[in-house]
Amino acid sequence: MRYPQGGGLTAERRVFREHIRVQAAELFALGHDNAAVAKELRVSVRSVQRWHRAWERGGTPALESKGPASRPKLSEALFEALEQELAKGPVAHGWPDQTWTLARIKMLIGRRFHKSMTLSAIAQMLHRHGFSHQVPARRATERDEEAVTGWVKETWPQVETPWRRSGPGSASKTKPASR
Repeated sequence: MRYPQGGGLTAERRVFREHIRVQAAELFALGHDNAAVAKELRVSVRSVQRWHRAWERGGTPALESKGPASRPKLSEALFEALEQELAKGPVAHGWPDQTWTLARIKMLIGRRFHKSMTLSAIAQMLHRHGFSHQVPARRATERDEEAVTGWVKETWPQVETPWRRSGPGSASKTKPASR
């Protein structure tokens, strides 16, 4: 199951689900069967069967939440330090231009915090903390508007293929047009 913003369940949602499992434990103690518990709590029978097995082995404590499925690689304190490093800019860290890429951020995390993360994990972490893909607010100072306009008017029409043929054609993809 996928969750929004690349994270898992929120703390409130974990508490809600734990409450449902505890209710199931109370119903198990009263002798209700799995189908009745599933109908009562409006959950799948398969989930109730899994909870019942856990309850039989360890009682109600076995159904309590064990916290988030995964801990973030960078704690909040480390992420704040990462934000400060990102604010300094890529040039301050030895790159020739002012472009942050996921690969550069990965290298920065490795150098600064001695941790290894995948590029997708870095992207999800940044997205969770409000970062987004950026588009430059201004055009490049080196941009030559006349050259761009000339290319669009002269070169692009020669490269682009026409949408329709000028002569008759055939709807069949396997037979050439009949004359």
